[in-house]
Amino acid sequence: MNGLFATARALRERGVLGLNARNGEFMLPWNPRRFYPLVDDKVLTKTLAREHGVSVPEVYAIIEIPRQIRELKAQVAKHEEFVVKPARGSGGEGIIVVTGRTQEGYRKIDGSSIDDHELAFHISNILAGIFSLGGTPDKALVEYRVNFDPVFDAVTYKGVPDVRVIVFLGVPVMAMVRLPTRKSGGRANLHQGALGTGVDMATGKTLTAVLGTRIVDVHPDTGVPVSGIQIPHWQTMLEIATRSYELTGLGYQGVDIVLDRELGPMVLELNARPGLAIQMANRAGLRTRLEAVLRDRDGLQSAAERIAYARERFAARPS
Repeated sequence: MNGLFATARALRERGVLGLNARNGEFMLPWNPRRFYPLVDDKVLTKTLAREHGVSVPEVYAIIEIPRQIRELKAQVAKHEEFVVKPARGSGGEGIIVVTGRTQEGYRKIDGSSIDDHELAFHISNILAGIFSLGGTPDKALVEYRVNFDPVFDAVTYKGVPDVRVIVFLGVPVMAMVRLPTRKSGGRANLHQGALGTGVDMATGKTLTAVLGTRIVDVHPDTGVPVSGIQIPHWQTMLEIATRSYELTGLGYQGVDIVLDRELGPMVLELNARPGLAIQMANRAGLRTRLEAVLRDRDGLQSAAERIAYARERFAARPS
């Protein structure tokens, strides 16, 4: 027990934020429950983002009732690639990424095929709430498949990388790039086996990475170093992240941004309950940064001030 208490004390001293502290000190006080539907439902998130001039992947179809499933084949007829996802899903569950056509129907990102009947059955499961938060009835989104920027070609496996930015009171406090792996099945979700690389808030360059609970230097499938990659459009990504505060009213949130090779940065999701593994990827504690924002928030009124503060205050320090 003494060892456990000593470890907990050491983590607190390093500014590491735990789950209970995240919930009790930052989510509950700063995330009004009435705003959760804006980020829990991807349809509402996309509508809100578009209304505020924030780019999001194009929606090809929204399926809300079973009889609409029959219309899907016609709705995606002109699209070789598309993504099917639950509107209220989380953690990448229930997402099917179609990368082309086969004689049987569609080719998925892992190389396997799925026919129209199997896809219809999967969408029926989405509508039934199999993948939704709380198991409640859901909607299915069919949308544009992002073609990620080639800067990540050598450090990703099949899927689309994204950039997760933790934002507190409009200040981007920490970021990581989530890189799909073979183990994650091409998904950019850490709990499914994706790799997370920390990001220098000042420059937008990647740092070392976390894979599960291990700190690593190279991508497990490609063997290519993951540090030192300059993320394009970094300033724009910070602008998108800081605007999310006014967009949703949530004080503590995660903003997931994808970088399309032609369309540039786009918001993929907003998250009112972002995980804490980002601290391992950055080898830095969130609590220290969150408390700094609390102390200095009165002088951070504009988006430009908040971004400048983040780039100066949370720049990576030599280890």
